Amino acid sequence: MFSKSVIINTVLILSLWLAAVVQAQTPGVIRAIPHATDMDRYTLKMLDLALSHIDTAYKVELDTGEQRTQGRYVDDVISGKVDIMWAATDQDIENKLQPVRIPLLKGLLGHRIFLIHKGDQAKFDRVKTFADLQRIRLGQGTTWADTKILEANKLTVVKTNKYPSLLHMLDGGRFDAFPRGVQEPWSEVNSVQGLELEVEKRIMLVYKMPFYLFVSKNNQKLAKDLELGLNRAIADGSFDQAFFNDPAIRSAVEKADLKNRLVFQLENPQLPKETPVDRPELWLDVNNLQ
Repeated sequence: MFSKSVIINTVLILSLWLAAVVQAQTPGVIRAIPHATDMDRYTLKMLDLALSHIDTAYKVELDTGEQRTQGRYVDDVISGKVDIMWAATDQDIENKLQPVRIPLLKGLLGHRIFLIHKGDQAKFDRVKTFADLQRIRLGQGTTWADTKILEANKLTVVKTNKYPSLLHMLDGGRFDAFPRGVQEPWSEVNSVQGLELEVEKRIMLVYKMPFYLFVSKNNQKLAKDLELGLNRAIADGSFDQAFFNDPAIRSAVEKADLKNRLVFQLENPQLPKETPVDRPELWLDVNNLQ
């Protein structure tokens, strides 16, 4: 016969083991910023891809609050209101948040084409030199990493805090062009009813611009899990498959006619020194596009 103390200890050990098993099987919740744009759709797809390549179980829940500025999202991650956001990187945001240093768009975001007012193409056809480009007024978000790059390269920038305002300001003639990632303007050009916008046909700005996932610096486990998952997806080819087969990206690359554009190479003085520029598998080579 077992003593009462042995039975109690056995039950306690089994209870603790069962609790540990249940906890291990219970997915951790990742609270993400709201889904508002096609970029958000793509990023959430790549987030799911990363999570499918790791053993730790996570469940993504989207924040139900209103769309906010990038600066507000940074504050929300720091405060713990949300667990993850995504953005183009620079030293300022990396000082505040922990980046997962795998460029989700393979650097495509640093290939910028213009959203312009319908009927203004002739103005851009006259751009031949960098001096010509400097006379073009470019619209950008106040806190965006791209804004600092454009200003550092002595280009004329008109700023505002909220993304939707930029489309209305462009339509209203407050500036001449809204630089966008190659995959972005095609869904934006008709996104707001009543605005007369089109995609410019011949100019492209190019600079190193990684687009990362970001988490709190206090959440290193999540950062390491996501980096592991993305690296595994790169290794087995599923990352590139998801990127190149994404309908929005595939369509954008075809529509943008990247190889035949007038390219202006810009420096990115905000590029953090930890950027993995020595890993060619992480970056898009336009010259190798089929």
